[in-house]
Amino acid sequence: MSPFGFTPDDGDEEGKKPEDFSAMMRQMQEQIQKQFEQMGINPAGFINPFAAFAGGSTDALPKNVVRDTAKKFVQVQGSEPIGTKDVSVVASAFEISDLWLNEATHFPATQSSSSPRAVSRLDWVDLTLDGWHQTMEPLATGLSTAISGLLDEASGSSEEMANSMGAITGLLRTFIGSMIATQLGQAIGSISASATGVHDVGLPLLTPAHPVLIPENIEKWSTDLEIPKSEVYIFHALREASVARLFEHNPWIVAYIRSAIVDYGRGIHIDMDAIQRQAEDAMQNFDPSQMNPESGENSFSIALNKGIFTPEETPAQRAALSKLETVLALVDGWADEVTTQAAGDRLPALAQLREIYRRQRATSAPSQQLFSSLLGLQVTPRLAREASAFWQKIREVKDIAARDQIWSGILPSAQELLDPEKFMKSAQIPDDLSGLL
Repeated sequence: MSPFGFTPDDGDEEGKKPEDFSAMMRQMQEQIQKQFEQMGINPAGFINPFAAFAGGSTDALPKNVVRDTAKKFVQVQGSEPIGTKDVSVVASAFEISDLWLNEATHFPATQSSSSPRAVSRLDWVDLTLDGWHQTMEPLATGLSTAISGLLDEASGSSEEMANSMGAITGLLRTFIGSMIATQLGQAIGSISASATGVHDVGLPLLTPAHPVLIPENIEKWSTDLEIPKSEVYIFHALREASVARLFEHNPWIVAYIRSAIVDYGRGIHIDMDAIQRQAEDAMQNFDPSQMNPESGENSFSIALNKGIFTPEETPAQRAALSKLETVLALVDGWADEVTTQAAGDRLPALAQLREIYRRQRATSAPSQQLFSSLLGLQVTPRLAREASAFWQKIREVKDIAARDQIWSGILPSAQELLDPEKFMKSAQIPDDLSGLL
């Protein structure tokens, strides 16, 4: 076997050892480092799936690689420090949003946190790193398990081959874990330039959940808009604080989202031919001048969703993908409905703000960026719109309490979003809602 399409210089197939494979990886690392040094960028841990080799890391998803890669991407894009004006503007927006949300949802405000509510892009990476790691680690674990199975099968009954494969398996696990960590870091770094808050991604990244905004990105978001900045900040504060309330008071949703990713990870299998093709293409076509810090794409990135691993075509695997996409849409749609209800006619530009938000997310939503690059999952804006209409209909037919109580029971499927009244009949929402909070 020629892992990833690279072989030692002597070409001696029978003489290959784990040490040869490690040397190959190091040689590739040196080539990448030289090219990044020519760009004036310190390449340590940056788009470098071999960084964990030197430290002998056995983590399925090395957190230091995720952090270092993400931060270097942020540094390339720039990160403005937080000033006193930023702190004041954000605090005011959250103070208003909390009052309005008390009327629009039965989930109470999150408890005050000592963490700042206005953060820079770099601070946002540090703040969310543990959440990213815990949420996405099942992917790396699934790949590691798949690799072990693949190489166990390749070793057969030969004891000598089994010993050799056992050592190579450790190297491959490190390689895959570092590769996923690198691409996750790239995704996080890229998202940091567009996310307006911690919960803009729709994932539970903070424990306990509390709202946080990135002033620099809100200013960027509102560029050229003839809308008072106070309205823009309140709009984003409403969305951010509503999702924080949802996650904080419904911890099972956090487990529900993460279990979908776990289920997905269990179905991963390895396509070695795809690995070989992509690794060869990545090295042959690598051109640092093609680096795009804004999108996080470059000619060396190995697209995980384009053949390196794919989900098994089983009902359980497809159900995991549908489950994840639907719950992300439900969170996004609920936030839109609650924000609209809370703002009412108090934000004159609300309709325009909602349309701009939807239009921008249709092409570059943070969750789309993340799951498209790591899972190959397309979180469609259409489903989020249907979810928003679903939550609105529940409120109109019943009330706010009935709408929010759905989160404590069985969530609707993508098909049930289209018929809220039928879902309500099947769910049998009781009139006594005293146990909601």
